[in-house]
Amino acid sequence: MTPRAYQQVDVFTRIPYLGNALGVVMDGSGLSDDEMQAFARWTNLSETTFLLPPSPSAAALGADYRVRIFTPGSELPFAGHPTLGSCHAWLQAGGAPKAADTIVQECAKGLVQLKRDGTRLAFAAPSLQRSTPDAALIARVAAGLGLRTEQIRAAQWLDNGPVWLGLLLDSMDTVLDLRPDHSALKGLARGIGVAGMDVAPAAPDLIVRSNREARAFGSSDNANATEPDDTPSIEVRFFADDIGVTEDPVTGSFNASLAQWLIADGIAPARYVAAQGTCIGRAGRVFIEQDAQGQVWVGGDSVTCIEGKVFL
Repeated sequence: MTPRAYQQVDVFTRIPYLGNALGVVMDGSGLSDDEMQAFARWTNLSETTFLLPPSPSAAALGADYRVRIFTPGSELPFAGHPTLGSCHAWLQAGGAPKAADTIVQECAKGLVQLKRDGTRLAFAAPSLQRSTPDAALIARVAAGLGLRTEQIRAAQWLDNGPVWLGLLLDSMDTVLDLRPDHSALKGLARGIGVAGMDVAPAAPDLIVRSNREARAFGSSDNANATEPDDTPSIEVRFFADDIGVTEDPVTGSFNASLAQWLIADGIAPARYVAAQGTCIGRAGRVFIEQDAQGQVWVGGDSVTCIEGKVFL
């Protein structure tokens, strides 16, 4: 067994232990697929990543490093919080990007661009394909989530590498009040993301300020309270029983595809903050912005919580 540098990073938070944990093996060279999968299963984190040199073809296109992403049950072609957390760990370990203002990550989905805004990183949301799910499936999902069908405003299959089922619900409170039956949800979709906003589609530029943070973490003078620019206008939850994740603290890939969907359909503004993890004691914040060229960027803070070595 070889000692390898390892970091455990908390992603989509400035405050340690309130985001989504990610294990990062800083050098996955020489490990087989089975060895990577076994370690990811052992960490039992929603994702564990392995950093590698870029492939020659990707390096020729500017890739700085390659990442492989594993859940406890399988490998993913792309995922959001592993993208931000792996890049954070790579930079912390002294990684030097080829371009001053951009980092390029290679993953199974392809090349993903990241940019820095101070210490916060953001990735360019990969291309999205979407379609309308079958009404019978939505009825079964609604039953598994404990929803009335009229509480679902819209539904889409969202494919930006991984394929998730996305539901837009009638309010943030409806999202927070869900009590899913995980046994009923299993086998319906690889992952089911739900989002709710208290903004009417006719007024998408209105930023709603709510008391969700106080509800979950105490009053505004609590040490865990978020700063004003962290105030969310969309509440998100994500259930992925089929890949071994009952409820994900913060899901970057789903937030990326959700943003592309809602902005394209005029439901959400071109810039907003999403909250995720409230119901499981987290305070994840996802910063969404569509630039003038129409590219959606998904941003978040990361902090290193554990640094050392693993033997693999």
